[in-house]
Amino acid sequence: LGLAFYTSSLCAASDAAFHYRDYCIIGAGPSGLQAAYFLQQAGRDYVVFERSHAPGSFFALYPRHRKLISINKRYTGKSNSEFNLRHDWNSLLSHDRRLLFRRYSHDFFPDADTMVRYLEDFASLLKLQVQYNTAIIHVTLEKDEQAWNGHYFLLTDQDRQNYKCSSLLVATGTWVPNVVNFPGSEYVEGYETVSINPEDFAGQTVLILGRGNSAFETAENILGVTNFIHMVSRSRVRLSWATHYVGDLRAINNGLLDTYQLKSLDGLLEGDLEDLAIIKDKKGKLHITLRFYLENRNTSAGIDSITLPQDELDNFATRSPYDRVIRCLGWKFDFSIYNRTLRMMPGKGNKKKYPQIKPSYESRGTRGLFVLGTASHSVDFRKSAGGFIHGFRYTTRAVHRLLENRHHGVPWPSTLYPVTQLTNSIIKRVNEASGLYQMFGVLADIILLRENATAFEYLEEYPVGILAELEMQTGRKAPNGLFVIIMEYGRNFSGADKDVFYYNRAVGEAQHAWQSNFLHPVIYYYKHLPTEREMSLRPPDWPLPRPDAIHHMVEDFLTDWTAPNAHILPLRRFLENCLSTDLRNFFAESCFLFAFTRQKLPPFCQQGYAGMQGLLGSEGLRRHAVEAGLLEDYALTDFSGNRPPRDSHEGSQDQALRDRAIPVRPLQHLVNAKDE
Repeated sequence: LGLAFYTSSLCAASDAAFHYRDYCIIGAGPSGLQAAYFLQQAGRDYVVFERSHAPGSFFALYPRHRKLISINKRYTGKSNSEFNLRHDWNSLLSHDRRLLFRRYSHDFFPDADTMVRYLEDFASLLKLQVQYNTAIIHVTLEKDEQAWNGHYFLLTDQDRQNYKCSSLLVATGTWVPNVVNFPGSEYVEGYETVSINPEDFAGQTVLILGRGNSAFETAENILGVTNFIHMVSRSRVRLSWATHYVGDLRAINNGLLDTYQLKSLDGLLEGDLEDLAIIKDKKGKLHITLRFYLENRNTSAGIDSITLPQDELDNFATRSPYDRVIRCLGWKFDFSIYNRTLRMMPGKGNKKKYPQIKPSYESRGTRGLFVLGTASHSVDFRKSAGGFIHGFRYTTRAVHRLLENRHHGVPWPSTLYPVTQLTNSIIKRVNEASGLYQMFGVLADIILLRENATAFEYLEEYPVGILAELEMQTGRKAPNGLFVIIMEYGRNFSGADKDVFYYNRAVGEAQHAWQSNFLHPVIYYYKHLPTEREMSLRPPDWPLPRPDAIHHMVEDFLTDWTAPNAHILPLRRFLENCLSTDLRNFFAESCFLFAFTRQKLPPFCQQGYAGMQGLLGSEGLRRHAVEAGLLEDYALTDFSGNRPPRDSHEGSQDQALRDRAIPVRPLQHLVNAKDE
């Protein structure tokens, strides 16, 4: 008995030593705060762990030269807040209109310190549960059949405090600098510590390793004071306006391209950094050579005893010595705190800096562990905006909706409409939805058809990578077919080697909409929900499997897809062909005739006229229809033969109806009534 009591006491003490929360979020950067907001709005039990004393600690240091490259477009000519988020790349999603970034900065490219202040206000004004000065140093699993996912996550901080969670949301971003080790790499300065005072580089010759925005940002800062700058990387420069990927080189930082192409001493080189070697001479100058020249040699023996490339090739590009070499190679995810039991593995190839995750943003190795924010960018790396605030604010919301359905039985939000509103619903979303616009090719609106296509459910911004799992992930059923609305660029338009400014690059005619190059809506129709196998066999670079029917809405210079002939009419006819129905709107007069001349009424007449709904006739409405050519100009007469004065009946619908006599008209004329 004593032994049993002692054992039970140890177990109780062990449980008491862990602070339990349903959801634990590691990191109070933008994605961590965004996740916290949604959990708080839903009334869930959560906590955010932040190693620093304030949120957004990454932005307290980076970018080093303090200018963000995320645009802050304060004016769009529109008052629609959802549309305006298409051009606001810094705001997080919330109900509080005070927390729009345009209220914090007037700069098109804001200062990073403003982002820090914004994130502090976001956390404090919304009263998010953030535990500061808490660095999580170890994460492991504890098996338990009673847990949501069959295990708990056990977290330990720097003070050996322990925490237990049912679900773990990792929002730490990528903050560990990428370092390439080669002979002489100890002479290289890192982007994270190099001076940002241009005067420190006056009259110096500089070599920069890397070719991303941090490399060009560094070059831009010292361009006017150096002798010359050389930049070397294994890949060619990729311009964001050509690739349509915001993580590639932005125009704000590309001054070095001007001075290179206009022959002002600066230049770009391609080469594998691991093949390089740096030798320091007695004067402190840094000489670039190749690793194979140093094989079986002692680098400390002096530069005179080492063969340099220019000894064999006298016009070797980097034969001039450098005063400084700066490493600007970006960052990677910190895997060090995760125990092997979590199986947090790096991706492959150019995605190795990110953890492996599913299209649902859940870890491939551990159920219940989700990766948010920049670290989740492997899902859409170099394809969309999931690694940046204006992208992952929407993917974070999608993850929250998946968790709500999985753990709390709350289905994915949807709206039920009659089928007569199908065209209008699509037109509205493609013209204002910011999530579709920013996360093109990744998030899509889903339209689930009801039986006989009399109504539909509209689901917004669902990850298309898990379309086959839609019923399980959303709690919604799709037995009668579905439409998927997504935004896409032209198949062969984007790329580092593409000329995106060529003549006749835009398509203007609806019949050629499938050849559209710029971002435009694409509607996929499936008679049945695609299977996992169909998703795995989809064509290369297609976000979805081959549909039963597909419709491209022709690209628009103003990104305004409301033109009646170019956009709305082709869309409506596509939907009608898919559903074998008539989605036009009709006057009551036409519906009355259809009731006698057709076996099946159009949906508008079924749900409107036959249901005793619609507009009441009036003299003003009749006159408008006559002027628009929708009705013939029959005079209104009453049965007594006396016509009252026009102005005494203008505002009276009842009197107008008493005055009106329905004339006998040719049936064929009525059948061919024009669209409303």
